[in-house]
Amino acid sequence: MSAGITFGLKLPTGSHLFAPEIVDRDTQLGTGSTDILLGGFDHGDLTKDGNWGWFAQLQLDVPALIQAQYRPGLELDTAAGIDFKGLVLGRVHIVPLAQVIFSERTSDSDAAADPANTGYQRLLLAPGLELDIHPVKLYADVEFPVWQHLTGNQLVAPLLVKVSLSYMF
Repeated sequence: MSAGITFGLKLPTGSHLFAPEIVDRDTQLGTGSTDILLGGFDHGDLTKDGNWGWFAQLQLDVPALIQAQYRPGLELDTAAGIDFKGLVLGRVHIVPLAQVIFSERTSDSDAAADPANTGYQRLLLAPGLELDIHPVKLYADVEFPVWQHLTGNQLVAPLLVKVSLSYMF
């Protein structure tokens, strides 16, 4: 399969109760909301030998059920990139990749929110690497912001690091 749709739920598992008079709901471990996740993906080959490929994906995060008068903003995340699948070292398939990521999140709402200081738009460049030693995959990337527009006063990380370890069975 090269294309598909995704559907999921984000459950309210992280706490949103840590020192609410000091820590904004937007920066708590959890939001307290149950969100519907809708998305899609597609990928294909750029070359006939299949070594160079492209991919694109998007996901919409829609808060559906909320708690304590706080509704997180609606979020859209998209990514597009290229990868090279032609590197093999013994059993290890090494896949370098590069992607462009765009995210937009609307401001939070309801009585416990701070809409003047939440919400953003950002564009990130993310080089990454995947190591596939079947049935185990290790993926890592570093996401560098090249453009961002924040609503109000917010703390923002200078870069984001992602590492994922998966097992296929």
